[in-house]
Amino acid sequence: MPATDLEPTTTAPLRCLVVDDDPIAVQIVSNCVKNTPFLELAATCSSALEAADVLRSQAFDVLFLDVEMPQMSGLDLLRTLPDPPQVVLVTSSESYAIQAFEFSVADYLLKPISYPRFLQAAQKVAEAVVASRQAEAEAAGPAAPADQAAEFTFVKVDSRLVRVNFAEVYYVEALGDYVHIVTTGHKYIVYSTMRAIEEKFPAHRFVRVHRSFIININFVQALEDSSLLIKDKYIPVGQTYLRGLLQRLNKL
Repeated sequence: MPATDLEPTTTAPLRCLVVDDDPIAVQIVSNCVKNTPFLELAATCSSALEAADVLRSQAFDVLFLDVEMPQMSGLDLLRTLPDPPQVVLVTSSESYAIQAFEFSVADYLLKPISYPRFLQAAQKVAEAVVASRQAEAEAAGPAAPADQAAEFTFVKVDSRLVRVNFAEVYYVEALGDYVHIVTTGHKYIVYSTMRAIEEKFPAHRFVRVHRSFIININFVQALEDSSLLIKDKYIPVGQTYLRGLLQRLNKL
């Protein structure tokens, strides 16, 4: 199944939870998620009971949920969630369609799932997430001016907390379960996720340009084709992130 270059409708990939008691179905949906640039496979569960525990301890943007499961059905799970993420029901039966709309699910996928139909549902979910976030931002009022934003953070390196000044950070690179924070004077390997970095680092200064890179726009020296230059480092730019980067650069 080829990856798509479809432009995402969100800045960061949406965290997805896949729930199905059929391992093959879990694998199929997981592969679809992995091949969609604006989605991120965060976790999978083999039962609604397991998913209930995971949803209490982690935050997700999208829930791909099977309906017919033993002990607790997917619809039963939804009834227990006071504030569920965007939900896409996945089932082999059309008989749950009416109930699905009662729960205001984003979409309803029938097995066997084709990737084009999955992508259609994913786009619908992404648009819903963007609309929800915009509504929340408007309700919260205008953001604080950039000069009032925090100018540093502390990161844990080994057993120490180290201060990192945002103005000195060149870029952040994903390294499995860790990130590599490269500054003007140091390089730090920190146990973190790119999502956490995006939430912590100020948006007026940093932008994600690739699944594995977040860069400080103040240090961009050149941009050509599918890479940019910061100091002596060429950093790849994903096609799905290019438009957002160009909008952030102060160009003629």
